Amino acid sequence: MAAGVLALAAVQAFAQPMALTPVKISPHVYYFHGHTGMADPVNQGFMSNAGFVVTPDGVVVFDALGTPALGEAMLRAIRTVTQQPVRRVIVSHYHADHFYGLQAFKAAGAEVWAHEHGRQYLSSDTAPSRLAQRKADLKPWVNDQTRLVPADRWLRFDADKTIRFTLGGVRFRVLDMSAAHSPDDIMLAVDDDKVLFAGDLFFTGRIPFVGEADSRVWLGALDDMLKIAPAVVVPGHGEVSRKPMKDLELTRSYLLHLRRAMGEAVADMVPFEEAYQKTDWKAFASYPAFVQANRINAYQTYLLMERESLQAK
Repeated sequence: MAAGVLALAAVQAFAQPMALTPVKISPHVYYFHGHTGMADPVNQGFMSNAGFVVTPDGVVVFDALGTPALGEAMLRAIRTVTQQPVRRVIVSHYHADHFYGLQAFKAAGAEVWAHEHGRQYLSSDTAPSRLAQRKADLKPWVNDQTRLVPADRWLRFDADKTIRFTLGGVRFRVLDMSAAHSPDDIMLAVDDDKVLFAGDLFFTGRIPFVGEADSRVWLGALDDMLKIAPAVVVPGHGEVSRKPMKDLELTRSYLLHLRRAMGEAVADMVPFEEAYQKTDWKAFASYPAFVQANRINAYQTYLLMERESLQAK
């Protein structure tokens, strides 16, 4: 009986919508700090970051979190700060934990911007497969009413890889960083506040999810990030960074370690399983998400290094 009561209480707790607390980090900018670890029913899928910029003419949002309920919670939280309408939502990339909340913003009248390469994801077999997985893993927060929302404006970048706009006197730059973490990566610089929303190109305090990313391009993107010289960076996951040069070292050193270890294995024709077991992971093993992400990160990097090896011949 006691176990049944506890189980019922847990289900009821999960069914309560989450309240989000906006954290102010500059005169115009706020962010929402997601929980550490992977998405599950306990954290209701709130394991990534998002943010918003308040201007006299409306609000610009960066990312929409990982469920429609979280998108609605973002809107409620934004209204505790300002009654200005949300004019625009800019999507860092079409990974589930960053865009499943879009339908709440569309219902509120916001315009969605995303990189044009995001179309490929929405038309792929991966998109419905991932949605089905999320319905199983994050029930009831992702369900049959969850829709995968396309952009209203698919962004096409010129040679300088920058789209500039101004809203309410606040200057913004949308930055093309595609083909690093994902095919459709973009960042948002809030120039007047020297704040950069980096999406999943930058993780603090946890192992990044590499997956099928091109780590060579990603390392170059980290260098480009430093050239922007932001005072504050909002990562896709982890605490906000006020020391970007120092804090991005975890992401950089991890990517370099993966490339070096798996690259040497490929060069020596060592099978992946043997290479993985022989690799010294202790510098990263204590970080959150290591257990869940490291093996797949290593395997995908092994495949990447094989492709790079073939291309070099």
